[in-house]
Amino acid sequence: MSLVTFADVQSAAAQIASVAHRTPVITSHTLDERVGANVFLKCENLQRMGAFKFRGAYNAMSRLSEAEKSRGVITFSSGNHAQAIALSGKLLGVKTVVVMPDNAPLTKLAATRGYGAEVIQFNPAETDRKALAESLASEHGYSIIPPFDHPHVIAGQGTSALELIQDVGELDMLLTPVGGGGLLSGCALAAKGASPNCKVIGVEPTLADDATQSFRTKTLTAIPYPNTIADGTRTVSLGDITFPLILENVDDFVTVSEQAIKEAVRFAFFRLKLVMEPSGILGLAALLSGGVKPAAKVGVIISGGNIDAPTMSLILSEADASD
Repeated sequence: MSLVTFADVQSAAAQIASVAHRTPVITSHTLDERVGANVFLKCENLQRMGAFKFRGAYNAMSRLSEAEKSRGVITFSSGNHAQAIALSGKLLGVKTVVVMPDNAPLTKLAATRGYGAEVIQFNPAETDRKALAESLASEHGYSIIPPFDHPHVIAGQGTSALELIQDVGELDMLLTPVGGGGLLSGCALAAKGASPNCKVIGVEPTLADDATQSFRTKTLTAIPYPNTIADGTRTVSLGDITFPLILENVDDFVTVSEQAIKEAVRFAFFRLKLVMEPSGILGLAALLSGGVKPAAKVGVIISGGNIDAPTMSLILSEADASD
């Protein structure tokens, strides 16, 4: 039996309903005409702390026992999960500690500290973040809530797709970004439960295509420190829980170039008037670049909007007349 089920996603939806935002679904005639499909963008860039990660973090943290809450929580994250854990801890009155790489985006670092977390930075080329977190958890008695490979985190992330289908009806296709696979595996469970005929496709940068390789070969593949602008996808590999869920519930994978990612960020900014981060916009990038042939009714999970000023300035400065 699977470690996470559609029923777990439904339970997570009830658990977070009074706390998480039910984010809007955006449509665009310009987008529909350009890609030849009816596209529905689930805007998790407008979620609390700016990303879908709040769903899973709050679902997991709120289910801890009172004894576990009293000892605190630790996680390891490059940014969005760090903020999500920090905010969830603030809301629940739980101490949070975040192990964070020293090259994390400055906006994500500042926000994590701003929500009250203790941040411990490290050099990712020299230190294994999971091992560091486990060592600190053992020393201080913290509960570890990892960024993606956790049943309650996965179920929480899947609520984004569940809401999308509840709001717009059954889909022919769902495009979801993939880093460690928590969002994709959760959304795939939600889609198969709420829209059984929906084709679920994972999207990742070509420079960080470990999940695509893993899916194709059925063997877990790792890519250390992939150099992509989509910082949320710089995870080394899928997880022990997310990988089998993806093999079971995801239909296909596509990859997108760095240029396609930047063009999608510009399209969102100039045409949709929305700020979307490179990691969060991968599904839209796949549509706009022709990387995926869309079905009639397509859902796209826009997973986050936490982009720092230097990165956004760089992307917008490359705009040309075709954008």
